[in-house]
Amino acid sequence: MNYLTAGESHGPQLTGILEGIPAGLTIDVDGINDLLAARQGGYGRGNRQQIEHDQIEITGGVRHKKTLGSPISLVIKNIDHNHWKDIMNPLIDATPENTIRNLTRPRPGHADLAGAIKYNHQDLRNVLERSSARETAMRVAIGAICKQLLKQLDIDIVGYVEQVGSKIADQKALLDVQEIENKIKQNDLRVTDQAQVESIHELIDRTKRNRDTLGGVVRVVATNMPVGMGSYVSFDQKLDGKIAGAVMAVNAMKGVEIGDGFATSKNPGSAVMDEIDWQETKGFGRLTDHLGGFEGGMTNGMPVIVKAAMKPIPTLYKPLQSADIKTKEIKKANVERSDTTAIVPASIVIESVVAIELAKVITETFDGSNLERLKRQVADYRKEVLNF
Repeated sequence: MNYLTAGESHGPQLTGILEGIPAGLTIDVDGINDLLAARQGGYGRGNRQQIEHDQIEITGGVRHKKTLGSPISLVIKNIDHNHWKDIMNPLIDATPENTIRNLTRPRPGHADLAGAIKYNHQDLRNVLERSSARETAMRVAIGAICKQLLKQLDIDIVGYVEQVGSKIADQKALLDVQEIENKIKQNDLRVTDQAQVESIHELIDRTKRNRDTLGGVVRVVATNMPVGMGSYVSFDQKLDGKIAGAVMAVNAMKGVEIGDGFATSKNPGSAVMDEIDWQETKGFGRLTDHLGGFEGGMTNGMPVIVKAAMKPIPTLYKPLQSADIKTKEIKKANVERSDTTAIVPASIVIESVVAIELAKVITETFDGSNLERLKRQVADYRKEVLNF
């Protein structure tokens, strides 16, 4: 299973192509749009989200709501493109009138300067339009389809906010997906502890008044993944490595943890390794889940736990020092429309990319051509594992 996205932040649309989804999966378009809407929400978001109303269009690979096994083509229109038609028009020559939004002062922390140097762009807009997190809307749509596939295999997944700035919003490290979903629906921060909401709102408001930004930590939990997904035989087949790479490929992510992650380095092995249990009705299992459902690059049957650290958004309304790429003068960086924090949508994006990797390994391990055949093979494998 593979996917590709294309499109710029203020271009006419985002485009995605997803191949490898089994034939016969009923696509819930409302479910995709609900996840897209959730990505646009959350406390601390900026004005762009009041303009866009993301809706998925399926233009190939699905007929009468069911997947055909062929590549699925997806489109999300950018409503804000109406204000950028000449500036972002791919079919007309550059003129003084349609280059008035050219940018030459790169923002620290963004792809602006390194991207301009690599591709020899003299207008930073050529970089920031594609490097914008707007692209993640399509990854959420693709992840939503993968979540629907996983649900057919009784695999559940959810992402939520564990920390905003220095404020920890989750101390319990819950493992039940339904319990987590019920709790995060109660607030606009996707946190499990309702008692923390007011203080986090205050933190975000104070940061906004200071014209600054906040990052945070998101946590993803996936349950009922079959044992042995991934492999120990080659480094590039380790599933936890693939997940870590997918998470780090999301805008602004600067750290990934599996399970207890960095905390495991501080503790003795006796407090880190998950002791093995066996029960006649359940087969082999673990007493704890410190290792986040992975051993040797493979799932071990416990909940998959992935955490991601997001840096604060680099676009600041109190801009930092920069240097103009044309005049070389030391000046303040350019300012683009931005959020105070995007940690809430980040939890949905990370949930989505983890779902994609889990769906990938399932369709690679079993016959992913047809959904009913895939379901039978996964069910047979689960019985084999139970009787090992």
